[in-house]
Amino acid sequence: MEHFDRKKHWEKIYQTKELKEVSWFQPTPETSLDFFKQFNVPITAKIIDVGGGDSFLVDHLLELGYKDLSVLDISETAIERAKLRLGDKANKVKWIIADAATFKPTEKYDFWHDRAAFHFLTEETEISNYLETAQQNINHNGVLVIGTFSDRGPTKCSGIEIKQYSESSMTDRLKKYFDKIKCITIDHQTPSGTIQNFVFCSFKKNS
Repeated sequence: MEHFDRKKHWEKIYQTKELKEVSWFQPTPETSLDFFKQFNVPITAKIIDVGGGDSFLVDHLLELGYKDLSVLDISETAIERAKLRLGDKANKVKWIIADAATFKPTEKYDFWHDRAAFHFLTEETEISNYLETAQQNINHNGVLVIGTFSDRGPTKCSGIEIKQYSESSMTDRLKKYFDKIKCITIDHQTPSGTIQNFVFCSFKKNS
């Protein structure tokens, strides 16, 4: 079987599609921002947005005064687009070009946010590696928030197979390292009008 080049795939997506054409486009990522409010995340917290690409979450967090932001994406094109949009504000963000499956952090985080990167990891070794990395690099009182397609959502995104999760399957998959705080399901409307059902869960490290 031919090896799938994930980085090449995502570079092509971002090189050929406008921001408002991609299915995950959200002018205001309300669900994600609500988690920041729910946990009263201090503006000095170390935050990472895994798979953030050129999403608008970082814009809103900068607007809210957050001072220690990292955005990770496999696509250099996506990150360059975000930098261009932010202008001088981009200098306030740490930009990391890496695959979430093999990411090796150089610091620990207080808030680890992942909207729709985790569900692209379909191999057991990738999933295990991701979760071990998160467990090792989230601070003791830190929070992990993961959003994926639910078991009522799509089975593919951008032409790639994804792994669906329900509240119970996600909780079960993460229980080795993390305790569930709360899960919600939401409908996301894509720019083309399609409805995608997501499950978002928040976790803390096992005590």
